[in-house]
Amino acid sequence: MTDNSPDPQNVFLALQELLEDNEIQAFREGFLDHHIYDQSQFYLDFTETERLELYSILSPQELSEIFENLDFDAVDIKPYLKEISPEYLSAMFDEMSTDNAADILTNLSKRERRSIFTLMAPENVSEIRNLMHYDEETAGSLMTTEFVAVVANQTVSSAMTVIKATAEDAETIYYVYVLDSGKQLLGVISLRSLLISHDDTLISDIVNEHIIKVNVDEPQERVARYFRDYDLLALPVISHDNLMLGIVTVDDIIDVIDEEAQSDYSGLAGVNTDNVNQNPIQSAAKRLPWLVALLFLGMGTASLIDHFDGLVSRASVLAIFISLITGTAGNAGTQSLAVSVRRISLNDDENKSFFDLILTEITTGLVTGAVTGLTIFVVVSLWKGNIMLGLAVGVAMFCAITVANLAGSLIPVGMDRLGFDPAVASGPFISTMSDLTSVFIYFSIAEVFISFI
Repeated sequence: MTDNSPDPQNVFLALQELLEDNEIQAFREGFLDHHIYDQSQFYLDFTETERLELYSILSPQELSEIFENLDFDAVDIKPYLKEISPEYLSAMFDEMSTDNAADILTNLSKRERRSIFTLMAPENVSEIRNLMHYDEETAGSLMTTEFVAVVANQTVSSAMTVIKATAEDAETIYYVYVLDSGKQLLGVISLRSLLISHDDTLISDIVNEHIIKVNVDEPQERVARYFRDYDLLALPVISHDNLMLGIVTVDDIIDVIDEEAQSDYSGLAGVNTDNVNQNPIQSAAKRLPWLVALLFLGMGTASLIDHFDGLVSRASVLAIFISLITGTAGNAGTQSLAVSVRRISLNDDENKSFFDLILTEITTGLVTGAVTGLTIFVVVSLWKGNIMLGLAVGVAMFCAITVANLAGSLIPVGMDRLGFDPAVASGPFISTMSDLTSVFIYFSIAEVFISFI
C-alpha cells in the first residue's frame, strides 16, 4: 500500500511560507488541521520570531493543548515560557489541566509564578499550588484534581446530569467515582454501567466497592505497576484517611514508564541517554566524570598486573588469558546487573528475604561459572597441551564469574534497600570492578599452579 500522507517537512515549509506571506487565516486553518502532536513539533521548529507571531494567531486554549503534548524531559521549556507575556500565559494555564500546569510552572521562578498566579482564576491557582507541594515522583505529583464524582444516594439519572455538567473539564470520564458526604472514596462505576442501568437505579446499587486505589505518597513506579497489572485507564489517589484527592491517568503513566526506562538505561550505560542532541562539548562534559572515576579504578587493575609482573615473567603464557578472564567476568557482571535492576523494577523481590536473594545469586553464579570454567579448561588444555595451565585458567574463570555475578546482582539490591536508585550501579562500574577482582583472582590462583605450568 502506498503512503500518500504528506511529508511533515514539506508541510512545515508550507506553513512557514504562509506565515511569511501574512496569510493568517490560511495558516491558522492549515496549522490546526494537523494532529496536536504534529502541531507541537511544528511549534518547536518555528523560529522565535515566528512563534511570537503564532501567539497572536492562536488562542491560549489552543496553545495550552500544544504545551500539554510537549515532552518536558526532552525539551528545555523555559525559553519558550519566557517569550510569552504573563497575561497570555495565565490564560493558557487556566485552560490547561491542573497536573500539566503544575509540571510546567515548576520551570519558572517563584517571582514569575506569583506574577502569573495573580492573573489566573483563584480556584485554579489553589489546585495547582496544592499539586506543587507533593514530592516528586509520587502519585500526588502525577495526579490531576479534575475527575467526575457522584454520591451514593443519587439515581443514575441525576448522576448523568452531573457527568454532563462536569465532563468538559474532567481529565477522563471513563470512570465515575462514588464519594460519601465527607468526600471519602466508596467505589467506582464505569460509564458503561451507567449507560445500561435504568434511570431510577440508585448509584449505591451498582457501585463497585472493590476499587484499586493508591495513597498520595505512593512511588510512581508502584503506580505504574498497578496500571500494568490491572489494565487501568485511571487510578484514584487518596489521602491517608481515604479522602479522594485526584486521579492518575494512563497518559501520565506512559511518560513515567518511559522516564524509568531511560533512567535505568542511562544508569547501565553510565551516561545520560536523554540528551542525545547535545553538542560535542556538552556530551563530553557529561561523560567525563564517569570516565575519569573509572580511570582511577582501572589504575587499580594496572597496579595489580604490575604487582604480579614476576609471576608473568616466570610463565609468560599467563598474559594471554588476562583479557579473556576479565572480559568474560565483566560480561557476566553486566548481565547480572541488568537482570537485578529489572527484577527490582518489577518488584519481584518484595517478599523474598535478603538471605534468599544471596542464595539464589550464589547458585546462579556457581552454575554459570562452572560451565564456563569447564569449557575454557578443555579449550586451553587442548590448545596449549598443558592440563595444569587449563586447570589454572578454568578455576580462575569459575571464581571470577561467580564473584562478578554476585556483585552485579547484590550491589543494586543493596542500593535499593538503602534507598538509592539501583540503576546508578552502572554497567561500566561493574565491568571495571570485575576487571580488578578477576585479575586478582586469576593471578592468585596462577601462583598456586605456577610450579606445574
